[in-house]
Amino acid sequence: MKSEIVEAFTMMAKEKSIDREILISVIKDSFNKMMEKKYGEDARYEIVVNMDKGDIEIFLFKTVVDEVNDPATEIDKESAEEKSGEEFEVGDDFVDQIHIEEFGRRMVINLKQNLNQKIREIEKEVTFNTYKEFLGEIIVGEIYQIKPSSILLIHNGNEIIFPKGEQIPKERYKKGDTIRAIVKSIEKRQSGPPLIIVSRADEQFLYKLFELEIPEIFDQIIEIKGIAREPGERAKIAVSSNDDRIDAVGACVGMKGIRIHSIVRELSNENIDVINYTEDPALYIARALSPAKLNDIAIDNESKTANIYADDDQISLIIGKNGQNIKLAGKLTGYQINVVRLDEDEEEEEDENESENENEEDNDSGNEEETGEEVSDSSGDNTEEETVDEVSGGNKE
Repeated sequence: MKSEIVEAFTMMAKEKSIDREILISVIKDSFNKMMEKKYGEDARYEIVVNMDKGDIEIFLFKTVVDEVNDPATEIDKESAEEKSGEEFEVGDDFVDQIHIEEFGRRMVINLKQNLNQKIREIEKEVTFNTYKEFLGEIIVGEIYQIKPSSILLIHNGNEIIFPKGEQIPKERYKKGDTIRAIVKSIEKRQSGPPLIIVSRADEQFLYKLFELEIPEIFDQIIEIKGIAREPGERAKIAVSSNDDRIDAVGACVGMKGIRIHSIVRELSNENIDVINYTEDPALYIARALSPAKLNDIAIDNESKTANIYADDDQISLIIGKNGQNIKLAGKLTGYQINVVRLDEDEEEEEDENESENENEEDNDSGNEEETGEEVSDSSGDNTEEETVDEVSGGNKE
């Protein structure tokens, strides 16, 4: 029998990339429930689905009897011979072909609804599994709707959510644009398709762009050790080479900056600092704060803090625009970075030294008056000379 039901769901299977065997199983399961409802659980039947021809054949097996007690499982000899044109004996099996129309209009409608529900569930599962494999990978989607809080993309016929918080602030989007973004998360929902979130602001997006543009990173010759990013403004990335012959920073930047420039353009001219990774915290922090020049760094590994000493003219470079440089350096290295102005320290030290000198001068003048009296009183007296020697010796000691 030619079935519109099978044709409709065959087309759906092709559009949604649903496996044919899964679809056949769903159709059979739906018809099984319909058969059990109409003929009971004791009924013997077989459902044959031909997806290529769009046919569904349902065969109900009955036992030939003299007197029928259960029409769902038995048939009398006369009716069997009349339907088939063959001769039967009591106890023989009779195969009765059932047409969908025999189930009634309401049951057929319920069948279609049941099939639709199952297809939607399969579609959701297929979509979830597909994008689960895409998790952390870059996809290309087309903008088809722009909302205040998000942008909706279409990718392979599926709806993708591009939230405002995952967008690069300075970028402007319009309907019909194609954009690259990374699949950040996917989760199932009770109703509707899975919720797929993509991002261009995530640090992993920058990681994947480096992996795409720089073969040495893809081949794991160069390893990305850390990323800190202010989307659309500035980013810092620490790299390390597993081959002593290859300069990690040079390979990432490329000849005349050609490699890094392609990434910068993709990120709307986001400034990217590429630095060599090191296990030495002080050197790592110094590199992360470049181009600022530091005089000294005091590291406290227990509290993960670092005090930076630099000349006054380097402070603005250390902090950077809106505090970006020091903020990203701290995030990249994992240390709380504090800036100590060297000029102020020197002034404080000078003030302390001056105060100490003044106190010493006052003490010295007082000592001289007392000592002078003792010397004048003891001009030829050995006992008094010993007293003077005791004061000087105390200072020597």
